[in-house]
Amino acid sequence: MTVVGIDAHKDWHTLVAVDEVGRRIKELTVEARAAGHRKIMTWLEAFEDVTVAVEDCRHLTRRLEADLLESGHRVVRVHTRLMAGMRRSSRERGKSDPIDAEAVARVALREEGLPTAELPGASRDIKLLSDHRRTLVARRTAMQSKARWFLHEIDPELEIPSRALRRYHLLDELIEYLEPVEGAVAEIALDLLVDIRELTVRINALESRLSRLVRSSHPSLVAVPGMGTLGAAMIIGETAGITRFRSRDAYARFNGTAPIPVWSGNKVRVRLSRGGNRTINTALHMAALTQIRMGAEGAAYYDKLIAAGKTRKEALRLLRRRLSDRVYAAQRADVVPAVQAPASDGPLESPTIEEPASSMTLIAA
Repeated sequence: MTVVGIDAHKDWHTLVAVDEVGRRIKELTVEARAAGHRKIMTWLEAFEDVTVAVEDCRHLTRRLEADLLESGHRVVRVHTRLMAGMRRSSRERGKSDPIDAEAVARVALREEGLPTAELPGASRDIKLLSDHRRTLVARRTAMQSKARWFLHEIDPELEIPSRALRRYHLLDELIEYLEPVEGAVAEIALDLLVDIRELTVRINALESRLSRLVRSSHPSLVAVPGMGTLGAAMIIGETAGITRFRSRDAYARFNGTAPIPVWSGNKVRVRLSRGGNRTINTALHMAALTQIRMGAEGAAYYDKLIAAGKTRKEALRLLRRRLSDRVYAAQRADVVPAVQAPASDGPLESPTIEEPASSMTLIAA
């Protein structure tokens, strides 16, 4: 078996091939262009059983990964943290592109279960559209804040309800009101309101498009109580393929809902995870609050924890972990037939979560 590690840069890619015991066999440096990618495909033909490992920098390697996958190669991604640790433990001191590429290859040779690259699909489209919508919403929010102060300066008696500067009829009325008003303040406020209206049209169009994509590709996830299409889009985009997680516990660790063990002795103690994917964690938090407010399936579990003596924060954290498992099962149901689901993960329809053992103590981070 041969493992080829790739250290990718914007203009150059360096490849190092190692054998089954990690000895360097060959080395290649090519331009990060289409011609360079073709050289890589030709170079890889010299190896019979080859696995390609790339440092997980998808903004640099996405085009190369696609070319490798279309050529039939297996591509795995190596996190920068793992690569850096391997480089420090190497007998060859220093840092260079060949050293980094060799470290990537040795990590892929040593580690099992590394994320496997796949060709872009609906999940990437959902992520791109969801991120773009959030960017537009942030831009609109900044404009709304500035417009409110200008409107207050023009007429302090104008009362604009909270979150109302995204309603078409109100924006049209304010634009019509400001058109005859003279002065630089009124001119700037008018420009801001026109831009806000245009952004609102684009944001609503993106939301409708996301809703169609999410409902068609992940119906089970949208069916989770408290989960809206925007929250589901955030989860789908950041998860980037649920099949790359071996279990619901691995997924909980990825999104930061799994506690971290911090004991040394025979008394089990854990603390909250401050890491993980905070975007997914936020979507799970919003879904948990919605379930509690609406009295959905998580509300009874939350009330049970409160009755057992948990604080509201503790109960909400446990519900968030429960939702993580529910979301994991729903995503697997959308992409994997039920018969192929791991038995250890429980039923896909309604997974149950065991309550923490009485000997486990949760301490603040």
